[in-house]
Amino acid sequence: MPRKMHLAFDVSYAHMDGRWRMPGSAWKDRRYPDVDTFEEIARICERGLLDLLFSGDGTGVPCTWQGKPDDAIRWGISWPRQDLSPLMVAMSRVTKHLGFGVTYSTSFMHPYYLARHLNSLDHVTGGRVAFNVITSTRKSDFENYGFTELPDHGERYDRMEEFIEVCRQLWDSVPADAMVWDFDSGVVGDPSKVRNVDHEGRFFKVRGPLNTPPSPQGRPILVQAGGSPRGIKAAAAIVDVAFGADMALELQIRQRETFDRELAAIGRDPQKVGILWQQPVVVAETEAEAVAQRELLLTAIPREGAGVYLSHNSGYDFSTLPQWFTLGELHEQIVATNASPVGFVHEMALRFGRDMPISRDDFFDHGLRAATGYQNTLAGNPAQVADRLEEVFEATGSRGGFMLGHTVSMPDDLTRLVDLLVPELQRRGRFRTAYKGRTLRENLLDDE
Repeated sequence: MPRKMHLAFDVSYAHMDGRWRMPGSAWKDRRYPDVDTFEEIARICERGLLDLLFSGDGTGVPCTWQGKPDDAIRWGISWPRQDLSPLMVAMSRVTKHLGFGVTYSTSFMHPYYLARHLNSLDHVTGGRVAFNVITSTRKSDFENYGFTELPDHGERYDRMEEFIEVCRQLWDSVPADAMVWDFDSGVVGDPSKVRNVDHEGRFFKVRGPLNTPPSPQGRPILVQAGGSPRGIKAAAAIVDVAFGADMALELQIRQRETFDRELAAIGRDPQKVGILWQQPVVVAETEAEAVAQRELLLTAIPREGAGVYLSHNSGYDFSTLPQWFTLGELHEQIVATNASPVGFVHEMALRFGRDMPISRDDFFDHGLRAATGYQNTLAGNPAQVADRLEEVFEATGSRGGFMLGHTVSMPDDLTRLVDLLVPELQRRGRFRTAYKGRTLRENLLDDE
């Protein structure tokens, strides 16, 4: 019997980067962040038996491009955003099984606050919360929290690992059997079972315990998307399920192998830890329809909008590029700023070679395809898309699945995914036909 995939959907960009005005988008008639629209999206995801509805996040307005936020605001590039927790609470009230992934940065938050906050979300959703653990890489985010420059890349991961260590201790500080609630005696809790954390580390000092009752899952599902060697090592120590980028299959295979080695090195079974590979996707009844839908992405934003997006995510002002340069030189400059050593330029250097000269115009031609998600968007009929997903799933160990998303228009493309792709995967025995568990942990970590 073939192993089943898990499927999540990334709603992060449904209203940004020009998608709000694409044909079939709900945002042509409504304005973000309309709660009814998000509730509609959640219902569609649950109808498709998806594991998780996910949203990434950032807390700054992109301002790396030309040193100002004007074009980001003008073209809606990674702007506007808001904390998705309240919307996910609303979506949880119209669903019963769908999980919800929220993103917070360990670079800025305090573990006690966030452990408490996520505990509360897990209660409200009935045990359906996942925490996407990130270390921020964007200058605008850091400036909003009082930083004048980015901390060292490795130090950000050191802080992340200690952050999660503290959160885990806090979530374990009040076990389920500590709650008594005895009406006759009036006893609420057993003090012998509630324990302090008394953590004093390099970044945090926390006494504990949490002052909240334990949540339905005990703690939220932990996910993380580190792609650099240091990031993969951190993911091995932290995650229940990892995220992986939408890159060439040979790079995905290499990352799976590296991830497995890191898991084994700390005594974790690689067979028990999956990767959800990001996969932008457009599915339609015919290949021609899907390809035509994907082509709309190239009309979503202008070139300067693509420059804003790439500059924001790379931490480098691409408006300053000379007429000719090499990708290796550009990548070294990006790494020197303490931004992430992996990303668009890194992937281009792997594809075309570090020493190949490239013109500014050619760079932005590639950049527009990357910023809109066009170059990695899988477009086809249900059988074609399912074939590709199966190929990647098997080549990377048949553990985990896919983070679908970055569609052209919402909710129309999501509806086609649920009505066309999901039945094809079910026919092949690759996806569930019913939810088996009550919590996200029970459904997402089912390794059937």
